[in-house]
Amino acid sequence: MPSQAGKSFYVTTPIFYVNDAPHIGHAYTEVAADVLARWHRQRGEGSFLLTGTDEHGEKILRTAVGNGSTPKAWADQLVHDAWLPLLETIDIDNQDFIRTTEPRHEKNVQKFLQHLYDTGFIYRGSYEGNYCVGCEEYKTEADLIEGEGEYAGQDVCAIHTRPVERLQETNYFFKLSDFTQPLLDFYEQNPKFIQPESARNEVVAFVRRGLEDLSISRSKEKFDWGIDIPWDDSHITYVWFDALLNYITAIGYGEDEAKFESLWPASVQVVGKDILRFHAVIWPAMLMAAGLKPADQVFGHGWLLVGGEKMSKSKLTGIAPSQITDTFGSDAFRYYFMKAIAFGSDGSFSWEDLSARYQSELANGLGNLASRVLAMIKRYFDGVVPAPAGYNEVDLAIQAVAEKAIATADAAIDEIAIHDAIGSVWTLVDELNNYITVSEPWVLAKDEANRDRLASVLYTTAEGLRVLSIALAPVMPKATAKLWAALTEGKLGDLADQPLADSGRWGQLPAGTKVGDLDILFPRIETDVEGK
Repeated sequence: MPSQAGKSFYVTTPIFYVNDAPHIGHAYTEVAADVLARWHRQRGEGSFLLTGTDEHGEKILRTAVGNGSTPKAWADQLVHDAWLPLLETIDIDNQDFIRTTEPRHEKNVQKFLQHLYDTGFIYRGSYEGNYCVGCEEYKTEADLIEGEGEYAGQDVCAIHTRPVERLQETNYFFKLSDFTQPLLDFYEQNPKFIQPESARNEVVAFVRRGLEDLSISRSKEKFDWGIDIPWDDSHITYVWFDALLNYITAIGYGEDEAKFESLWPASVQVVGKDILRFHAVIWPAMLMAAGLKPADQVFGHGWLLVGGEKMSKSKLTGIAPSQITDTFGSDAFRYYFMKAIAFGSDGSFSWEDLSARYQSELANGLGNLASRVLAMIKRYFDGVVPAPAGYNEVDLAIQAVAEKAIATADAAIDEIAIHDAIGSVWTLVDELNNYITVSEPWVLAKDEANRDRLASVLYTTAEGLRVLSIALAPVMPKATAKLWAALTEGKLGDLADQPLADSGRWGQLPAGTKVGDLDILFPRIETDVEGK
């Protein structure tokens, strides 16, 4: 989605619950948001990526106590030992990281709550319902399934497959029911607000059934780990109502209006489909009640499946990102998950597929292409990029592929189709490899009469690498930085300053550029497929 004129592209991940260490499902969301942010930055736009951690609620309290800790100490440990290191592990370039235990968040959550209370959108009432501690959410009968094994004969949450708890409390309620029709009108007026289309249809159908008012507080008689309700300190704020507000408290809501106005509404909020309703129903209703615009778009991506089953911390089926990056590197991690899975659909992960794609597409595809081209420039032209001596039909075909690849990829990003964007760019990788095979520069080099043709071939391949360096920088920042440095010798400036939309325009690599040494971008890996 393109950013509005004068406004930065603002993309968010969900803030992640800190009851345990992150797995590759969390990393998948982080990388997707980061690729979008980097892509818009490569366009020359302002770009702001927010991520962070959700640290309140009953689940955190129980987990902390179970580990002999306090909730804050438990959250501190996990943030510093697991969640912040994750960003480095998968090379995330975020502009902020918010924790819901920070003062800037807590005080402005209270400002927001007070405003809604003062304007009549919050009232005191009683409620009885089935509560899932894992989801931190009241469940309807439709959300429950019959338990199996040790939970046979009990109603369990369909997501966590653990029994729900029957709660009866006097709490404060948000008038969510008032927003049934306003939300439906908003969805109709903004058909791209919820994507993909399957997610939109699900949410619209849910809202059409009618919304019930939302309990937004818990009595401190039950537990006290949360943000105080500002007008009643015997209650704390419902964790989801608190957490959703991070998207605005992080960017100045309540204290820095200039910053807030420069970023909000968010351009796209990337979430897993299991928390889509919170972001596409409750969150926009909260904003409407406060007189604020909802985000431009909420995108609900699919689940990562391992062995046909969604990864789960509670089921101990998660895979740590470092299990992959320690063997294959962060660029391969980012490339694989963004290209192998259609963003918005469920996708299956396997070590075999990862290993196969690494070897064929990265090591043999892009990596071998880059090393061959630079090696031939060194061997045949003393390391100096030659001037092309004219172009024939085959050369012009490569130029057309490059131009189309960039235009198609750029358009795909606006549709949050990251896999399609990378696939479009990869057509140039494949075509350049085929071009070398057909052109046979090693044969041309044997006859001085073919010197001009050899120059055109090697300039074409070098210029193709320039295009690829720019287009793939948002996806594989480490490898492209190495390639850019070896290819351009600083003559075109920093890679980050290259406008992506213009990268397909042919002939920007100056002839006479001295190429440098290039480390192997994707070393061949001699290991078992699980990287152990």
